[in-house]
Amino acid sequence: MNRLSRAVLRLFAAPRLNMREDYEKVRRMQRRLAALLMPPYRTSRWQPLSGDDSHVPVRIFQPKEQRREDVLVFFHGGGWVTGDIETYTPACARMADLTGCAVASVNYRLAPEHPFPAGLEDCYGVARLLLDEPRRVGAADADQIILVGDSAGGNLAAVISLLLRERGHRPPNRQILLYPVTHWDHDPKTSPFASVRSHGGDYRLTNAEVEDYFDLYVPDRQQRRNPRVAPLLAADLSGQPATLVITAELDLLCDEGEAYGRALDDAGNAVRIHRVPGALHGFISLPRFSQSVQEAYEVINAFLDDDTGEGEQPAQEAK
Repeated sequence: MNRLSRAVLRLFAAPRLNMREDYEKVRRMQRRLAALLMPPYRTSRWQPLSGDDSHVPVRIFQPKEQRREDVLVFFHGGGWVTGDIETYTPACARMADLTGCAVASVNYRLAPEHPFPAGLEDCYGVARLLLDEPRRVGAADADQIILVGDSAGGNLAAVISLLLRERGHRPPNRQILLYPVTHWDHDPKTSPFASVRSHGGDYRLTNAEVEDYFDLYVPDRQQRRNPRVAPLLAADLSGQPATLVITAELDLLCDEGEAYGRALDDAGNAVRIHRVPGALHGFISLPRFSQSVQEAYEVINAFLDDDTGEGEQPAQEAK
């Protein structure tokens, strides 16, 4: 990438805020922006779901044209600290329309008010409940429940699938992980991933921002190596759903997302990995005319049409 292009992309980098102090300000900014981008009135509804010991709100988004019976259970990104159903409403409405599926967006608890594992427990409870009782969100059976998450939400989706297997519950048949967090170390001096060093200072998400998020979500640094925080460290990745991993070329999380896909493949799971060229972290929230969004949904729809996990090879290493 030439210097001019790099300089332009720096303009779109995440604000150099101290997230540990300014997370509430970021939440307010995100809600204001989402309100400006809010789509016209859509058929959606709030549905509180009562699990074993939790009461987690879920909003159901219906597509303009339903082309599939699947329900996408969506866990939003935001570093486990920011983001909610309101800020992700434009993205979820777009996801419903572009896939033809209903989307169930989960409003899990956020750190630092509710640090690890609170948000994970909320999402796990919803996933388990919907796999046991899929008709609550309009699915005919558990085969139609698909876990989807972006960034921190991709992390939650991956960990939930691991927990379901570990605890003796059936995992979903499919999961879609969008530029997921799968590792704990994002220090360019010590990270095993080249993308952390190449893309952690200039673009949409920075090394410092990820570190702030981890400080808020998992204050105990020793806990960050827990596979429930860093699923790439899990000792056993067998028995997982057919998985689509989508990464963004200019994202510091690119390499670790692809590494998780390869680790799932090595463990005998059906996996597809697709890297969106020129894309930044968080691109799934861009307008539908974005080339990155269009490419991602072409891949997502192909995966939804063919859940055998065949036909696409893992992406090459990030350069």
